[in-house]
Amino acid sequence: MSKRDFYDVLGVSKGASADEIKKAYRSKAKELHPDRNSDNPKAESQFKEANEAYEILKDANKKAAYDRYGHAAFEGGGGGPRPGHGFGGGDFSSAFSDVFDDLFGDFMGGQRGGGRRAARGSDLRYNLRVTMEDAYSGLQKSIHVPTAVACSACDGNGAEGGAEPTTCPTCSGMGKVRAQQGFFTVERTCPTCSGLGQIIKNPCKTCGGQGRVEKDRALNVNIPAGVETGTRIRLAGEGEAGMRGGPPGDLYIFVEVQAHDLFERDGTNLYCRVPVSMAKAALGGAIEVPTIDGGRGRVQIPAGSQSGRQMRLRGKGMPALRGGGIGDMFIELAVETPVNLTSRQKELLREFEDLSEDNNPESKTFFSSVKSFWDGMKG
Repeated sequence: MSKRDFYDVLGVSKGASADEIKKAYRSKAKELHPDRNSDNPKAESQFKEANEAYEILKDANKKAAYDRYGHAAFEGGGGGPRPGHGFGGGDFSSAFSDVFDDLFGDFMGGQRGGGRRAARGSDLRYNLRVTMEDAYSGLQKSIHVPTAVACSACDGNGAEGGAEPTTCPTCSGMGKVRAQQGFFTVERTCPTCSGLGQIIKNPCKTCGGQGRVEKDRALNVNIPAGVETGTRIRLAGEGEAGMRGGPPGDLYIFVEVQAHDLFERDGTNLYCRVPVSMAKAALGGAIEVPTIDGGRGRVQIPAGSQSGRQMRLRGKGMPALRGGGIGDMFIELAVETPVNLTSRQKELLREFEDLSEDNNPESKTFFSSVKSFWDGMKG
């Protein structure tokens, strides 16, 4: 059976460019690969046919000969594909390696034709504790971060005297080496240069060829008003320096707001538990309470207030991070029972108790319910 026209095999016109031919072959290779077509008995032969077509048409000289003489140009050992490679009809390893990266580059994590970029520095984390007052007002704080910085002796490239690194002789600067395994070409990171594509013949004595040294850095950090525990602040490029001139990582500051002796925080709202005397709670009156800004607030207690009663001071809470208003402050009353009474105080309280039968409605209701409960149990 006569061979099909190579252009028809790949589905391109005779005037197709090299990129169009490569793109067409890539599509055919994906479509016809035997591993994907175990149920199609013709897939293997069609795959061989596509390999053979691409092996000829990818080469400018072979393509010109084919355009002039057709298949006859390669009959009788005239420079055509060698039998016995890969699947036969065409040098599979040569043809397929040209599109290897197009098919598998995303999975192999590399690019063809050059080494990988110099390694980026690691990101760093710094835990910063601030007071609630600082969280309310915001602050600028100086911190010291142990990190790796670019070596000044070699300008960060790792070579003594700042000399330029040389191209790796093992991988020719690609950062990867290839090995043939069956009909697959497998890429691996170059063991000589660790994938950088370059080597340093005379490493810097200060940094040992790393291009960076350990050092404590002092940084001024702006902490915005309204931060909460768990707030993360990113400082781009303030992390660890990259190896041999690679880009630096980032610094992440994790904020922890310390507990306060007077206030509890819930989002932008603050809660303050204020003890009041039994007499003040019964008679009512004004009290002064502290506010987070260091000021004072005046609160009017209604007569007959009970423990747990809350009153609101609007706009006296915490600011929302990056704007959005200010929360409120809630005053929670804690009615305090007097202790260490004098004889006169005890006498007055007993007199008050005798006159208080109708002044404790909650107690009266409760004990009435208790009496009904006990009566019911007897019945």
